[in-house]
Amino acid sequence: MSEPIVYVDSSEIRDGKLEELKTAMNELVEFVEANEPQLIAYNVYFNEDGTRMTVIHVHPGSASLEFHMRVAGPLFSKFAEFIKLLTIDVYGQPTDQLVEQMRQKAQMLGNGTVLVHVLQAGFARYPIS
Repeated sequence: MSEPIVYVDSSEIRDGKLEELKTAMNELVEFVEANEPQLIAYNVYFNEDGTRMTVIHVHPGSASLEFHMRVAGPLFSKFAEFIKLLTIDVYGQPTDQLVEQMRQKAQMLGNGTVLVHVLQAGFARYPIS
């Protein structure tokens, strides 16, 4: 059984782009839900004043996040007009190739940083296939 991967990215929303971003994110969520059945969770959050967006997804393993980057990745470039990506935090053990893909995404969407956090201790009670 592989270790789950939790992905969290944080972005600054460009002035005047909140409503367009909300529409684009709803479309992306629908696409991901329809095309990535292995994902455990995929959620988008906005702060109260509409200046920040956080996207959190939970994958059963590195292969699931790699699949997400291949399938949804071609759609990411359109978000550059809406956001400046600040950080991508990944909790778990992604492959080196996946870390490079995330660095490319961070560069494309705002020159954000990618940080990998390796599990020290803990457990999960949700089913993982």
